[in-house]
Amino acid sequence: MSRAQGVATAAGGAAVGAPAMSLLRRLGRRRLELASGGAALLYTLVFIVLPYAMVAIFSFWEKDLYTIRPALSVDNYAKIAGSGVYAHVIGNSVLVATTVTVVASVLGYVLAYYLAVYARRWRNLLFFLLVVPLWTSFLLRAYIWTIILGREGILNTLLVNLGIIQDPTPLLLYNKFSICLALIYIFLPFVALPVYAALEKIPRSYIEASRDLGSPPLPTFRHVVFPLTVPALAAGATVVFCLSFGDFITPKLLGGSSDIMIANVIIEQFGAAFNWPFGSALAVIVLLVVFALLGVTSLVARGLGRNA
Repeated sequence: MSRAQGVATAAGGAAVGAPAMSLLRRLGRRRLELASGGAALLYTLVFIVLPYAMVAIFSFWEKDLYTIRPALSVDNYAKIAGSGVYAHVIGNSVLVATTVTVVASVLGYVLAYYLAVYARRWRNLLFFLLVVPLWTSFLLRAYIWTIILGREGILNTLLVNLGIIQDPTPLLLYNKFSICLALIYIFLPFVALPVYAALEKIPRSYIEASRDLGSPPLPTFRHVVFPLTVPALAAGATVVFCLSFGDFITPKLLGGSSDIMIANVIIEQFGAAFNWPFGSALAVIVLLVVFALLGVTSLVARGLGRNA
């Protein structure tokens, strides 16, 4: 075989092998996609769908003295609907969660905007101070407010020393104010961090183009910056609302007798009361309320992004 024939044979083999290698790569990517998709589906079924399904099934069962009896009864839901106590508790939880979400969203957005635009050389330090509380225990971050807001706490002592009040006031603790204040402090980073990341990803050329067209800073923020950060703001607000609505540690530590939230009632049903079916029915109601409010939040976020 001549040298020219050998070169031609090698070229022909390479031409045949290239599609085969490409096919193998596509098959490998396909298997990887199937494996990752299957793992995600398995995780969703085992840790999300199955627990929710079990809670929904349990909500139709009945408690018979110290045992739980399988049944198909709506008595638990009738008990919730027939008592104004649970509607009041759910309404109180929605009020607290909404207050925390609104205030945390505003403060978190302002903080993120300051970090992204104005902080400059202090940016790393402020970002570090924003993240550091997340390294500590949730229980510790909630409990510390009993020291700050108590009758002999830091805030009362400061107000007395400044002459604003004559005696320590008990109005700062064991009420909705203390619950909302602690939850805002705890969940503020969950809004500030995604908004900060969204602000950092906005190309500076967009803002420069708006300025070149003669747009003042406020219209530039309204029509350019804010619409691009609405998804991050909505995601952070959603997380804050869900966590605030389902929190039971903070109301237990900082709330009063009239500030019980629905999570505390559910925990009691699954604990001391040993009424799992009724606790499951309450959990299903809470889930439906959260889904409904999340749908409203999504519509509001779309409206803000479209009208901005």
